[in-house]
Amino acid sequence: MSTLAADYEKTEMGTIQIAPEVIEIIAGMATVEVPGVAGMSGGFAGGIAELLGRKNMSKGVKVEVGQREAAIDVSVVIEFGTRIPEVAGAVQQNVKNAIESMTGLSVTQVNVHVHDVIFKGPEKTEEPAAEPNPQRVK
Repeated sequence: MSTLAADYEKTEMGTIQIAPEVIEIIAGMATVEVPGVAGMSGGFAGGIAELLGRKNMSKGVKVEVGQREAAIDVSVVIEFGTRIPEVAGAVQQNVKNAIESMTGLSVTQVNVHVHDVIFKGPEKTEEPAAEPNPQRVK
């Protein structure tokens, strides 16, 4: 398999090609939908793109696409307290279902790489700034 999309389907009106980037985006969106996934792990370059304000939906996803099949690798960050095997299994199933239903490709593998665990602390609420006591200094 290569990362270049070959002719996917020939119809009487022409051919249909699906770019690997489209499959990466579908896989990324299907991954972050799963409860227990805190986010994607895309490495240094992905982090810089996000700092520059570009949201990369394919961050942490690698695909290999053939004529009729696709193999997917996703790199994730998991929420602390969740069962990693269950979350990873749900990611595999959700990614497989999304790609197969949207593209018609057969997904042969969905490899989940857990790169980190994130601790979600209590939500911080902003405290109002204390006003200086006007009567303190006269």
